Amino acid sequence: MPRHAVVLTNPTAGKGRGARVRDAALPRLHGAGWRTTSLSGRDADEAGDLARTAVGQEPDLLVVCGGDGMVNLGLQAVAGTPVPLGILPAGTGNDFARVLDIPLRDAVAAAGRLIRGAPRAVDLARIGDRYFGNVLAAGFDAVVNERANRMSWPRGRMRYNLATLAELRVFEPLHYVLELDGVQRRVDAMLVAVGNGPSFGGGLRITHGADLHDGLLDVVLIKPMGKMELVRTFPKLYDGSHVTHPQYERHRVRTVTVACAGIVGYADGERFGPLPLTVESVPGAAQVWA
Repeated sequence: MPRHAVVLTNPTAGKGRGARVRDAALPRLHGAGWRTTSLSGRDADEAGDLARTAVGQEPDLLVVCGGDGMVNLGLQAVAGTPVPLGILPAGTGNDFARVLDIPLRDAVAAAGRLIRGAPRAVDLARIGDRYFGNVLAAGFDAVVNERANRMSWPRGRMRYNLATLAELRVFEPLHYVLELDGVQRRVDAMLVAVGNGPSFGGGLRITHGADLHDGLLDVVLIKPMGKMELVRTFPKLYDGSHVTHPQYERHRVRTVTVACAGIVGYADGERFGPLPLTVESVPGAAQVWA
């Protein structure tokens, strides 16, 4: 019996790349005998409704075509259900697809991975009734996200680079109260990141070593350092070598509460709300097709 995949697309992802990726991938799926239903949401609310309705009809899998925001939307729909989530990467960061080793720039190859794939359980992190797959940003990185979201120009990664430079001029260490598996800690830091997976921002491995299958969250602190030292350390995030820096600190916990005045938390690139936020690991919360 042919597989039935509901393919939900963000047509504006990656400057219109979402629709192009979908149109390149669907013939590959059809050629393998798959049956597909193609859906497209006009905005995040409509796409979320479409995803939940589709999952309720129990297709063989829900495939999202877009960036990390679209993946996050798909995770909300499939979490706690037997329907797996497949991914056709079409965004700027694509960090969850990166963790699953899905080809990021070749739609036909990504479709081929779906055809050869199988469901497997992964952990998710949960804040209230919302889930995320990779990293909660709760410091300098979150402040940059807030500024970038207020900017209308330029688009893509360059907007975040400019926002980073703008914030770096005025940024000072933040005062945090953390609760790590019930143990309170007060600390000054440049940022606190909570990782279910290892990366954010298009491959920045801030929570290097985080595992989607261990039932734990990786809480990383970058403690105070000078602005030039922060600039020098930034490139090390791409290969995880920042873990040797003396101002790096890592904790592995099941739950964490992060409190800091004036900071808004972002997870999977999506705005989750002002701190304090409590994050818990939910082992095996979702099935992914990989």
